Amino acid sequence: MTNLQNCLDTVSIYVFTYAKYNNGSLYGKWFNLSNYSNYDELLEAMKELHKDEHDPEFMLQDYENCSFFEKLGLIGESYLSNGIFEIAKQINDSSYNIEVFEAYVDCIGKIDFQSIYDGIMNYYMGEYSDNEIFAQYILEENIPESLPDFIYIDWESTSRNLMYDYFESNGHYFKS
Repeated sequence: MTNLQNCLDTVSIYVFTYAKYNNGSLYGKWFNLSNYSNYDELLEAMKELHKDEHDPEFMLQDYENCSFFEKLGLIGESYLSNGIFEIAKQINDSSYNIEVFEAYVDCIGKIDFQSIYDGIMNYYMGEYSDNEIFAQYILEENIPESLPDFIYIDWESTSRNLMYDYFESNGHYFKS
């Protein structure tokens, strides 16, 4: 299963039309975005569902999604950006899963997707269970293998100082 499928498997929208709503009907359907290869294909499926209307004005009544898309403003109440498929494709084409992208946004805040993508490509350090293990990984290559036994490294203090130059979210580490 690709990252694109994993990411879009969680994104569903409930679509009906303003005309139906104004006439007292909530007739619509849940659409899972992973069932469509692009926005135009989704739009065609929505039109097919509401083919009883000449020019349906779609209304997104509800949605379920991965929080990353919501944080970027790609999905919201009555809104779905046609760019959601392209961004999901870029995530899929990268060597990282959606959790890395979510962690980066948690660390730096909401910015445009290209800056997020570039930041991950340049600053992602990997996933570690805690700061001490991360510090050991980062610093071990600089520590000689033949240290005397009486030298003790306080990894807790070392990691605390090292983390001034890095940030972390959900076990994902990035250079700052």
